[in-house]
Amino acid sequence: MKRQFRDYQEKLIQDLQDPELASLYLNEALKDEDPCMFLLALKNVCEAQGEEMTTLAREARISRENLYRILSKKGNPKLNNIISLLNAVGFQLSVLPLKR
Repeated sequence: MKRQFRDYQEKLIQDLQDPELASLYLNEALKDEDPCMFLLALKNVCEAQGEEMTTLAREARISRENLYRILSKKGNPKLNNIISLLNAVGFQLSVLPLKR
């Protein structure tokens, strides 16, 4: 009997459609020392929301070209662009005290 395997990225995108899981995923990515991890996580969450990049860029009030640049491996977005993009996919940025 042949086992069928699901593509990891496909499963991840499906799971990230749940706002609670997506929020946890983004917060974990923020903990990584490499800021590219957060951008990759944000890209996955944006993809999970099912909106096309043009629509997402319009809602975030960012040019489509700039959106692709932000979400690229070499992306170095400004904080206001991150906040706009998070808001466009239904999230907000917040700061919490460290638990020591």
